[in-house]
Amino acid sequence: MNNSEPGALLKRAESIVRHLALIAWALFALFPLVWMLVITFKSDADMYTTTFVFKPTLDNYRAVLLNNNYLEAFRDNIIISGCAVAISIVAGVPAAYALARYNFKFRENFAFQILSFKFAPEILVVMPLYMIYHALNLYDTYFGLIWVYQLITMPLIVWVVRGYFEDIPADVEHAAQLDGYSWSSIFFKTLIPLIKPGLVASALLAFIFAWNNFTFSLILSGFEIETITSSIMKYIGSDTAHYGQVAVASTVAALPEIIMALLIQKHLVRGLSFGAVKG
Repeated sequence: MNNSEPGALLKRAESIVRHLALIAWALFALFPLVWMLVITFKSDADMYTTTFVFKPTLDNYRAVLLNNNYLEAFRDNIIISGCAVAISIVAGVPAAYALARYNFKFRENFAFQILSFKFAPEILVVMPLYMIYHALNLYDTYFGLIWVYQLITMPLIVWVVRGYFEDIPADVEHAAQLDGYSWSSIFFKTLIPLIKPGLVASALLAFIFAWNNFTFSLILSGFEIETITSSIMKYIGSDTAHYGQVAVASTVAALPEIIMALLIQKHLVRGLSFGAVKG
């Protein structure tokens, strides 16, 4: 017998066990999503059974998508979250560049202050904001929610993109300046393409956090503006809960995040692997 055969068989067995373990872990991690999808086809009478054998129904989809204003809330969520992330990119990328390149007094304190906005409890600031919004007529408006969502999206984009700018040697900019390029040309044609993976990853994560926000949308919006996170509450009444309709609303709400992650997964993997964490 060839001495290499036992070693090859052992490596093959290890590879099979590793792949089986990964498949088992993937099934375990995805099971809540699969079960939520299954629940969308269950009636209220079959809701408390734990078997996959039942009579499927589309009543939950009709109740949520056709007989309610869920699609309007879905539209509002896209407008608010998308505009909030867009504004954070426009304002946050130059701020990240300034924090990465320029040495000024209290730079790190200023950067930490921006980061602290992300980790501050929302319930701590939402009541003062509620009073301010009523005084400024910003309550229940697109502008008001987009503005307050900067507390969610801006810190993440600034800190992730700052790490990318710090990874780019300043000599790249100096060499381009010697070639006669203006600062704007260097910034948009050289630096932005280099930080694209980090920018895409941070923008997606910021969109997810804004999309799923509940506290701000619940307190600072009312009858004119409604997001999907607050609209889901209407399917849970005081006397009964329509879990099938909740599952439909949650499943549809997760689709934009899943689709965006699949479309930009190449940049997402690179963005989460480099630049964001510095040793």
